[in-house]
Amino acid sequence: MPAPPPSALAARKVAIDTYRENVVYLRRDCPVYRAEGFQALSKVEVSANSSTILAVLNVVDDARIVGELELGLSEEAFALLGIEEGARVHVAHAEPPVSIASLKRKIAGERLSRGELAAMVRDIAAHRYSKIELAAFLVATAKMELDHDEVLHLTEAMVGVGRRHDWRETPVVDKHCIGGIPGNRTSMLVVPIVAAHGMLIPKTSSRAITSPAGSANTMACLADVELPFDRMEPIVRRHRGCLVWGGRAALSPADDVLIAVSRPLSLDSPGQMVASILSKKIAAGSTHLVLDIPLGPTAKVRHMSEAQRLKKLFEYVARHLGLTLDAVITDGRQPIGRGIGPVLEARDVLQVLNNDPAAPADLRLKGLRLAGRVLEFDPDLRGGDGFSVARDILDSGRALARMNAIIDAQGRRDFDWRRPNLAPLVHEVVSDADGVVTDIDNERLARIARLAGAPNAEGAGVDLFHKLGDAVSRGQPLYRIHSASTSELEFARRLASHGAGFTIGPAADASPELPVEF
Repeated sequence: MPAPPPSALAARKVAIDTYRENVVYLRRDCPVYRAEGFQALSKVEVSANSSTILAVLNVVDDARIVGELELGLSEEAFALLGIEEGARVHVAHAEPPVSIASLKRKIAGERLSRGELAAMVRDIAAHRYSKIELAAFLVATAKMELDHDEVLHLTEAMVGVGRRHDWRETPVVDKHCIGGIPGNRTSMLVVPIVAAHGMLIPKTSSRAITSPAGSANTMACLADVELPFDRMEPIVRRHRGCLVWGGRAALSPADDVLIAVSRPLSLDSPGQMVASILSKKIAAGSTHLVLDIPLGPTAKVRHMSEAQRLKKLFEYVARHLGLTLDAVITDGRQPIGRGIGPVLEARDVLQVLNNDPAAPADLRLKGLRLAGRVLEFDPDLRGGDGFSVARDILDSGRALARMNAIIDAQGRRDFDWRRPNLAPLVHEVVSDADGVVTDIDNERLARIARLAGAPNAEGAGVDLFHKLGDAVSRGQPLYRIHSASTSELEFARRLASHGAGFTIGPAADASPELPVEF
């Protein structure tokens, strides 16, 4: 009689970053593989002691990756299971998601109920779906938009599977931008201004996935942003604010799983966007939110009618979930500030906070306007006075002092805004004509900055010299590309040579101002 398969395998950490997906590795000649009839890419259940995770199975034939009686676990799976290398683990077939029928109905274009969406979100948070199934769900909801109630129910479900913090005071304020505009680091101005006023603003931000920098990437140049909630909370209590990476707070685990699939596919359906943003704000304990919706020909939102529809959808869901929302449609025709990339954007922010005469005026103005809107949630502040109060806090140095206190509390990093550590390899992109800047392509400049190495190389990116309406001469530099490697600089230079992202023409062709709030 053949020997029975072993009852357990030895865990082995496989140094592969699978980005928010649990993956395990099993040898083809492993007795457990043969006995259980596993197939590559099938879902399996892995248990050790009292911990259990669901994972995708990869089958390997190379003994250097995993041994015959070992189960390899990706970095994500190993950390989640919480075991030591060599620990005994059991692997078995995973039950299919209970909500799989609802997924198929949504793919077919049918409307889902509150209960069906709740079941789906529970299965998503538990990693019961493969990335292929999740991609199908995201494409289906992007192609056939969720209606208002489906978005509301999806948001409720996302809040329900995560932790929800109660700060035991009100208002708890926040500011968020839907994204798509390079250099738009206004949160790093709003937080210290609002916190210096005394309002509670626990700001959790995202890292970049397809953009040259997120607020968390930029703040990470100045301080530690990977703070678990038990470290973040006393900082907020003492200093009235923080700027941390939301991934460590585990506020909306289902949304984290969906983002891992949607961002690389550049899927950004209105319903998913609303559910993603509002679920995290509510889970973080926010009671009042200012939402920035940039509008422009190369922004995420390109038409006023689209901006208005999105604004109304945000307001509908927020109202039903008890969140006070002030959604603002802003000018998104060009990048905000001069820098595109973590170090360059951190330099811009600190120039503004230090009231440096060379600080980018557009970043300062937009930061003050958004901070003013947030301050007007203060019941003791008269409506319309927010901007002047925010300006006084910034001009007096109180915002800088509060930012320094927050940076010290989170863990200061060495950064000199007067001499920032920029990537050393440079290439200047020059104007090919005389005239004025009539158009700037946000997407093009963001892509050039990413090809240059941002955000992985913090000092890489694009440093802008001109904005809309500026007069330029042939051969005059429009911007400088910074890169840490010759190959990345060449990628960025080559893309810029096929289209710099700047249109130069007569003043009469200049992009018209948009009918936005500011």
